Amino acid sequence: MNPDFRLKSVCRTCALVCLLAPFCWAQPGRYVIVDQDARGPAGTDMNSILVFLQSPTVKVLGITVVTGDDWRNEEVAHTLRLLELVGRAEIPVIPGMDTPLLRTKEWTNLWEQRCGKVLYQGAWTNPLSAHDPEKVPDLAEGNPTIKASTEDVAHFMSRMVRQYPHQVTIYAAGPMTDIASAILFDPEFASLAQELVIMGGSINPHTDNPEYLDSPRREFNFWFDPEAASITLHAAWPKITVTTVDVSIETHLTKEMLAEIGKSKEPVAQYITRYTRRPGDYLWDELAAAAWLDPTLITRERYVYMDVSVDKGVSYGDTLVWTDRDKPMISLQKVHAQMDVDWPKFQQMFTRLMSAPTPDSRDPKMLDHTPAVGSR
Repeated sequence: MNPDFRLKSVCRTCALVCLLAPFCWAQPGRYVIVDQDARGPAGTDMNSILVFLQSPTVKVLGITVVTGDDWRNEEVAHTLRLLELVGRAEIPVIPGMDTPLLRTKEWTNLWEQRCGKVLYQGAWTNPLSAHDPEKVPDLAEGNPTIKASTEDVAHFMSRMVRQYPHQVTIYAAGPMTDIASAILFDPEFASLAQELVIMGGSINPHTDNPEYLDSPRREFNFWFDPEAASITLHAAWPKITVTTVDVSIETHLTKEMLAEIGKSKEPVAQYITRYTRRPGDYLWDELAAAAWLDPTLITRERYVYMDVSVDKGVSYGDTLVWTDRDKPMISLQKVHAQMDVDWPKFQQMFTRLMSAPTPDSRDPKMLDHTPAVGSR
């Protein structure tokens, strides 16, 4: 072997080891099902999926997709295309529930006349979702060539926790409709999982953001399907961790972070820098995923009972919390509610992860992909 070639190979290996060294705290063989309302391309939903894909010791068993930020079918297409672009097309994508259990847009319009306007309603108010829910428009990142799984979402989730009992983390970063459907289908589903990680809920965020300023307990993932969220929080999980609005708003995808990520020529880095629409957005779902990988990112949490209001009045969909001193006389689950983050540490971790090669990547399409002309 040419000595220069050998030296270059050693240097590349050392560089990769140094790049991934901060992630050696990740436990080997960690299994996760990613349940996501996968708006794309890029953005918090897609980026959180990438946090898992970029971790060399995490096995993503599947990505289940629920209507939330966008319509389910379009979200499925974005997810399939993401996996193609970064070379992980072998991961199954399972279409989940396309509507909440009870809440409808029509009923919500009437509810707003009595209870006030809700500023953000996901696919119901997103201008980019103003099309037939069944229709999938041409994607900015190119349309996928691979297909979604035909398995029912509840069967898939149940099958995975039974195949790997007490080893699978359920990561829920959209409305809880898919999770609730699995709980209703299989009463042992929650107890057979290792834990539940939620991005959702809001307790007392310190912000002048108009979405939370006058309604601090209203958070979209819980609000969109309150019944599903309540069912999920009441189930017998061994552990529940909740990344709240309170901690999420301490984070931002800054222009400086994007510039640093953009220095990498790896597919994930190029995907994020090409398709990020609004630098400065909160890293909602990315933080929930990253804090599961490294819990030391969280500097303060509250261990509280949590539920979601299903009262059809003004509180419908609001986050409810109690301590041991004031909880009602009903069966409730305690959750680890994350409240503060080590922002510099998370910033560095996210930037490094998104700049790294994708483990187990095969034939990524990102680097030879040209955006479609005129696509949104």
